[in-house]
Amino acid sequence: MSGRKPQTGPVLYRTYPIGTLGLMDYGEGLSRVFLCREDGRPDTGEGETPLTLWAAAELEEYFAGKRKSFTVPLSTRGTEFQLAVWQALRDIPYGQTRTYGEIAAAIGRPRAARAVGMANHDNPLMIFTPCHRVVGKDGSLTGFACGLEVKRRLLELEQMGGAAL
Repeated sequence: MSGRKPQTGPVLYRTYPIGTLGLMDYGEGLSRVFLCREDGRPDTGEGETPLTLWAAAELEEYFAGKRKSFTVPLSTRGTEFQLAVWQALRDIPYGQTRTYGEIAAAIGRPRAARAVGMANHDNPLMIFTPCHRVVGKDGSLTGFACGLEVKRRLLELEQMGGAAL
């Protein structure tokens, strides 16, 4: 991803129990989901595309406990290693966790737990590519770009079968 020109596209902002998320569509699939750091950002339709609306609807169902997997098309760009890690993250079942070492082993790189951590950090599609499901070797909550409180809340939501946050 480094060295590449950042892409831009329509961004739809919607507020969910963990805060306001930006949903970005580069035209090939949902390409970026990010937690907005500014307070009070209003929901806006400026980035409404069929894809961002589809993603927003699936997130509503997820936070309501009615969706455990996503069907919206995703468009991710990264190294071969990052793409392998992100696919392994999508393979973690709802409500379960894996360690960085388990992800490394799953992609055939058992000694690459730290590199898995970096790929996890660079994940552009939080929730849809569930990086929050990766925990430390001892089961502790570690390393989440949106903060450990958000990670904890997402894991609790899933472990409770979708109870409201």
